[in-house]
Amino acid sequence: MEQKRRVHLRKAAKVPVVAAISEDLIKAEAKAVPAQKEKAVEFKVTATITIRNKSKEDFKETLVKHFDAFTDMIGRNVVLELISTEEDPKTMAPKRSKEAVLKDWSKKANVKAEKVYYTAEFTVDSNFGVPGAITVTNKHQKEFFLESITIEDFAYGPLHFPCNSWVQSNKHHPRKRIFFTNQPYLPDQTPKGLRALREKELDDLRGNGKGVRKLSDRVYDFDVYNDLGNPDKGIDYARPMLGGEKVPYPRRCRTGRGPSETGKYMDRIFHVVMVTHYLSFYAFVNSNSRLLMADMEAESRVEKPLPIYVPRDEQFEESKQNAFSAGRLRAVLHNLLPQLKASISAHNRDLNSFSDIDGLYKEGLLLKLGFHETVKKLPKMVSKLQESSEGLLKYETPKVVSKDKFAWLRDDEFGRQALAGVNPVNIERLASFPPVSMLDPEIYGPQESALKEEHIAGQLNGMTVQQALDENKLFMVDYHDIYLPFLDRINALDGRKSYATRTIFFLTPSGTLKPVAIELSLPHTSPNSRSKRVVTPPVDATTNWIWQLAKAHVCSNDAGVHQLVNHWLRTHACMEPFILAAHRQLSAMHPIFKLLDPHMRYTLEINALARQSLISADGVIENCFTPGRYCMEMSAAAYRSHWRFDKEGLPADLIRRGIAVPDPTQPHGLKLLIEDYPYASDGLLIWNALENWVRTYVNRYYPNSSLVCNDRELQQWYHESVHVGHADLSKESWWPSLNTTDDLVSILTTLIWLASAQHAALNFGQYPYGGYVPNRPPLMRRLIPDENDLEYANFLADPQKYFLSALPSLLQATKFMAVVDTLSTHSPDEEYLGERQHPSIWSGDAEIIEAFYGFSAEIRRIEKEIEKRNADPNLKNRCGAGVLPYELLAPSSGPGVTCRGVPNSVSI
Repeated sequence: MEQKRRVHLRKAAKVPVVAAISEDLIKAEAKAVPAQKEKAVEFKVTATITIRNKSKEDFKETLVKHFDAFTDMIGRNVVLELISTEEDPKTMAPKRSKEAVLKDWSKKANVKAEKVYYTAEFTVDSNFGVPGAITVTNKHQKEFFLESITIEDFAYGPLHFPCNSWVQSNKHHPRKRIFFTNQPYLPDQTPKGLRALREKELDDLRGNGKGVRKLSDRVYDFDVYNDLGNPDKGIDYARPMLGGEKVPYPRRCRTGRGPSETGKYMDRIFHVVMVTHYLSFYAFVNSNSRLLMADMEAESRVEKPLPIYVPRDEQFEESKQNAFSAGRLRAVLHNLLPQLKASISAHNRDLNSFSDIDGLYKEGLLLKLGFHETVKKLPKMVSKLQESSEGLLKYETPKVVSKDKFAWLRDDEFGRQALAGVNPVNIERLASFPPVSMLDPEIYGPQESALKEEHIAGQLNGMTVQQALDENKLFMVDYHDIYLPFLDRINALDGRKSYATRTIFFLTPSGTLKPVAIELSLPHTSPNSRSKRVVTPPVDATTNWIWQLAKAHVCSNDAGVHQLVNHWLRTHACMEPFILAAHRQLSAMHPIFKLLDPHMRYTLEINALARQSLISADGVIENCFTPGRYCMEMSAAAYRSHWRFDKEGLPADLIRRGIAVPDPTQPHGLKLLIEDYPYASDGLLIWNALENWVRTYVNRYYPNSSLVCNDRELQQWYHESVHVGHADLSKESWWPSLNTTDDLVSILTTLIWLASAQHAALNFGQYPYGGYVPNRPPLMRRLIPDENDLEYANFLADPQKYFLSALPSLLQATKFMAVVDTLSTHSPDEEYLGERQHPSIWSGDAEIIEAFYGFSAEIRRIEKEIEKRNADPNLKNRCGAGVLPYELLAPSSGPGVTCRGVPNSVSI
């Protein structure tokens, strides 16, 4: 697969690139116009229209297709009109060709190919000028996917119109669709004939902010997260609105759905009682304001399998949808687990031994529970699944235990995963010891840590604590401040127990991290309460099990922060406002839109699906992670207190965490204080390549900074991204300005980094590392007993049983495994960094096409360098006996769960 991709890129690079329209050609044509007015001569030009077929159609779609084929023959067809870049001097409107009809639709109605090629013939005259746009009117009943239009017969070569869009029937969407050539134009450089069309198309995409969106709409707008709860199901399903002054959060795509039934009812009651019992009701509202607001502002829910609105062109393409829907574990999750839950609730039991976990990979869940016969009662699709998988719910062995079954138990592997696991972005240099909390001591107790020098002094290879600090040998993963404010509520949930953890690591001479102490904190209840506890590496059998439990709690904290903050918030939610604003404010002709386009693919759809079933009330995230119903409130707290766009780029993030220092001698300008830090060292290669590509691109269109300041579309995009999409933080002083080309390069590189490499590093290792639940338990059900606890005797009698009972139950574990397997899967239509649809014609600028092929070659070189590093025995965090190579930032991948590959966008 990889070899074919590389061959494709090399072959494409050899194709001579002809700019569809160049400024030189336009100037030459203008000069060539004779002073003496000549009579215009009409001539015909042929367009080739590429339409992508659906491979599977339901009965209704087939019926409508045949009806369209019949009506096409009697004049209800697809009509195209060619529009010039020039204005008609008489009408001051764009010059237009005569309308042309797409030919042979009815004859090709039954063609089964993936792509069907049609033709249309335009009549233009010799004064028409250079074509710049095409309008398309679909008079059929059924939508179709228009991939591209190419027009031959002009003297200056073929014209390319990249479309990649669904064209709706004019019965439902009467306005003509507009498609521009691949020639990029800054707003002020737009030819006169295209200016009004440029504004009209953007106006259509913005909509009017009113009404319920239809699935066929192409309207991009903002809204708050008021659709996660479902108060109509009961008070337990109400959730606070995210977004606004009280709970700051990024904005999401507006659907326009009306309020929940509970919200309507609460609104009526509110107004009636306000009038009749003002004072008593005022007191009630004050004490219950958060719940009332959650109920009254909740948007009505759309539950599976009904689709949730995103603009039509943002929805998964068919191959992506098939891969997402037909995967084994997704099918199991949606068709089997609800039935299993009802059928075997008595079997929602603890893991009794590690062989129970091993059996999930060898035997499957139903065989493990003795429910082999249950398969016969399940849907036909699931029965077929049973036949092909030799045990329903049989999972692939996760990579983390594929080379060394017991690696997860070792301290060096625990430390290695902080640098090269699925969440390598929280490790920070310890600047002073002991660490200090930033939480309010009046609310959360003393800020001082319980860690003392005597806890770690014997673990530092003969160094004193101060020496280790001075020589940058002490590092920390700190989840104290993000978890502690929620612990009272989390630990009151049924079957959830958590600490707020800090882990101290020592950097060994071999370049690996050794955990030397774990601090476990509980809420401060009184001045004399023992709310903090320090666990150090074991010295005997009892302390070994306590140490393993402490590491499990750290990993559970880590899993929560990884999913709710680093993965969902920083790469999914915080990207969405920039994507919405790009579609609303940047024309498809804008060079910056063309640059960002592949890095926005599928993100709105996957985020909408997440709101529907992953991060919603009683959704997968709440069920599978320790914070439970408080998951999204924790995510919002992190947004308010920790998220800063100016620190989201890799170099800035590494410096913020104290992991790197500026070094002008390095290509990327940094020196890593942990040299063998696979995520950072590989990431800097990609960051540098991205930054160089973006700088080349930006300098092509903005040779001076005044062009950046005067680009109204660009400035409106950034302003709306910040002041609407991130409105709750828009007044913060740390937002970068957009005044110079350097500003623009930095902002764009950060966005592309987040959408591609950062998301890949955090996403595609979820099953390879988390699919073996003891390695990264997503939730914990028991605290660690001490000698005064009643459970301590049970712990001493059977520590393994106690350890396993603290992990998720069997059904919780399998549900989590099913989800992260799906999330870790590459679809067959994935586009990876350095790839683009139509690589030789996505832009009409030949110089940029050549630069893009140079960027692609650099990405392939980086992949070879990563392979070389993974074979270097001196790099012990990525090479050694049983050690997983670090491939999460290796750019290419095949489909499936591969633990590698950097897609262009947040697409899963």
